[in-house]
Amino acid sequence: MLSIGALRAHLLAARLAGPVATSREESLRSYRLFAARDPRVTLGLEPEWGWDERDLLRLMADKCGVSADPDHVSGPDVIDPERTLAGLDALAGRLGEVASRRGAVLLGTGHPQRLLGFYAAIADALSAAGCPVLTPAQGGSVDITTRFGVRTYNLDYVRGVALVREPGARGAASETGVHTHSPLPIRVALGAVAGGSGQLPDLVIGDHGWVCGAGQLGIEAVGLADTDDPALFVGEAEGRVAVAVPVDDAVRSDYYRPLTRYVLNRACLSQ
Repeated sequence: MLSIGALRAHLLAARLAGPVATSREESLRSYRLFAARDPRVTLGLEPEWGWDERDLLRLMADKCGVSADPDHVSGPDVIDPERTLAGLDALAGRLGEVASRRGAVLLGTGHPQRLLGFYAAIADALSAAGCPVLTPAQGGSVDITTRFGVRTYNLDYVRGVALVREPGARGAASETGVHTHSPLPIRVALGAVAGGSGQLPDLVIGDHGWVCGAGQLGIEAVGLADTDDPALFVGEAEGRVAVAVPVDDAVRSDYYRPLTRYVLNRACLSQ
């Protein structure tokens, strides 16, 4: 069992928390775009409350530990490791609860190069506990608007974790999975279930549009979010995202392994 002190030290040393690689400029830009309801940062969430930039800054200061000073506009952003630890505990609680009733789960990531291993270990543990790990619409097409126009991707599952790939992509998922913020993959997956080809998940686990898209549709959703992902924390504040864990979501994939061990141990899912 990794101690809380050791995990806190790891969060800071790996820059998963404390000063992170996400810049203050990136975070503030995301808050401005979210306040303008730009779909690139709302991630499928349709906010019920009015959120302006100052509201979002206050929220992110509370949820993540970023500076609440609007005049602080440059440099690395900051995540409070205590908030990360609290988020991981809350995530573990949700995993333990769904495992106790053998609920169906769906896992998906927009960061396959970084976070696939984190989610895959959770999928393995939940499957071993008797939870169906769903893979609806495998191979289905997803049309996503990018800065290069609308691109068609394919929905795929690797070790039980959904991601999108370029058509015809081959090789390891970490090499061919696409980084995306879009909620469209989860909508395609859930649309296939609604069409009669499977069961709805009791819990969605992931990031970006996987979490917000599921939460917007009324499905319990939990996951990881960086300081420039205000949508997950807005969803949590409004009651449509169950848990948003503040953490840098783009460091080396192996740096997330201690987090995985901690969460699975806290959820009594260690194998």
